[in-house]
Amino acid sequence: MRSHSEASVPNPRRNDWKTLRTLLPYLWEHKPRVGAALACLMLAKGATVATPWFLKDIVDHLSTKDVALTLPLVLLLGYGALRLASTLFGELRDAIFAKVTQSSIRRVAIQVFRHLHGLSLRFHLERQTGGMSRDIERGSRGISFLLNFMLFNILPTLFEIGLVTTILFLNYSAWFAIITFVSVAIYIAFSLIVTEWRMHFRRTMNDLDSKANTRAIDSLLNYETVKYFCNEEYEANRYDHNLEKWETAAIKNQTSLSLLNFGQGAIIAAGMTALLILASDGVVQGKMTIGDLVLINAYLLQLFMPLNFLGFVYREIKHSLADMEKMFSLLENNPD
Repeated sequence: MRSHSEASVPNPRRNDWKTLRTLLPYLWEHKPRVGAALACLMLAKGATVATPWFLKDIVDHLSTKDVALTLPLVLLLGYGALRLASTLFGELRDAIFAKVTQSSIRRVAIQVFRHLHGLSLRFHLERQTGGMSRDIERGSRGISFLLNFMLFNILPTLFEIGLVTTILFLNYSAWFAIITFVSVAIYIAFSLIVTEWRMHFRRTMNDLDSKANTRAIDSLLNYETVKYFCNEEYEANRYDHNLEKWETAAIKNQTSLSLLNFGQGAIIAAGMTALLILASDGVVQGKMTIGDLVLINAYLLQLFMPLNFLGFVYREIKHSLADMEKMFSLLENNPD
């Protein structure tokens, strides 16, 4: 039988897809809710994509000479209704899917708990309680983050990118769609490459955090033995040594995060600037209206705002998968 220190390290044969497949059966138990949540998601995205068109028509109406006679009241009401619908369906989606998320966390946690009680006495005598508790805690949080953000952030964002690019291609110059697609592609590639490079620092942080917590709890549980041998200073130095390593990894994690955020911001700024220059030139030449400029700007804001968090979400999903690997690896310990 493997010790917990071995089990806490993700099995090299286990990968992200295997972790996701392990989680899928818990989702299929709630197929109607998953379907209803996805339907609400599509309705919310549809309302979000349609909103800038109402804003464009409002601006074009207000740009005419007889503004008072052509006050676009219907368009204003439609604009407000679409924004309300986007929020409504988004909240319904979260409310419907909450049962799926919490039920999955509960089922996985109780399965791990029962499995740990079925392991041998030798396993529990190693007193790795602190490390196991952190693995289970982070793994449970990882399930919640993964289900909510991968299903309702990354996938919808990619869908919206394709939809907006198609709309720009069909209604304006192909350059609008090309610049948008290239900017998004560069952004995603940069985010994935840098995030993969940063994963080492986060994994190191988590490993050192589990190790430090294990030693601290084991030391406190064996308080009498520590006092008997006058080892208080030794235990403190050992705990501080782990925290020092964790501090170094945490600093590297934060500085690399700043580099990632700056690079993402630079790509977004370049893409938005190029598109707005192109749109402004169209307005000057009379090929586009002020409403068109407002429409494109609104689409860019809608598109790049979630993209601004794409690196963070992807990073956290990768971290969540790593945490879930550690928790699921506990199930791979076989009782003697």
